[in-house]
Amino acid sequence: MTTALCLLVWNEAHGCQAELPKIDFSLFDQVFAIDGGSTDGTVQILQAAGIDVYEQSKSSYNVAYVDALATFTTDAVVLYHPKGTIDPSSLSTMVDLLNKGNDLVIASRMIPGAINEEDDQLIRHRKWFGEGLALAASLRWNGKKIKRISDPLHGYRGCSRAFANSLVLRQYGVTADLEMVHHAYESKATVAEFPVQETVRAEGTTHFPAYKTGKQLIRYLLKP
Repeated sequence: MTTALCLLVWNEAHGCQAELPKIDFSLFDQVFAIDGGSTDGTVQILQAAGIDVYEQSKSSYNVAYVDALATFTTDAVVLYHPKGTIDPSSLSTMVDLLNKGNDLVIASRMIPGAINEEDDQLIRHRKWFGEGLALAASLRWNGKKIKRISDPLHGYRGCSRAFANSLVLRQYGVTADLEMVHHAYESKATVAEFPVQETVRAEGTTHFPAYKTGKQLIRYLLKP
């Protein structure tokens, strides 16, 4: 089975510098990046490492996924955000689970053995929202068809060619991760999750403001 690695980036120079040396590129048969319009040298860092970089066709998180799924040429693809918050050595586990025939594999920050960046905080609004959304999505779309997906919002995930080909994502917004979960439930896909340990960004801030992003996700949940 052949597997591609797609790096999804937008002004992630620091993360790329920290993580590229740690990635085992021998795991992959194709490596490329989808760039959302970086101005901090991210593209140059990736190109210097020999990675093909494609500019997004339109500006939005969803379109980054659409372009990534249209670009890979292998049997499966791993979507990875080099932000400096996840140990890249976990990519071997991701590839192994895809090789075992899973349609969708998610690196979960919510299951036993995992760490969420907010776990050391008293108020964990992003984690609690994610856990609530996981429950709501399962109740809304799953109907006990498959095991509940614990982390519907982590963009670090992989999928098979068949899953990608059958997936129709919106061409706007920030709901791509949740849309993939929806499709997995509706299609009764084979899903695997494994624990990862997330740390706080060493540099930069999230591209997803909680209130604005949360509204879009809830709207999609209520009316896909």
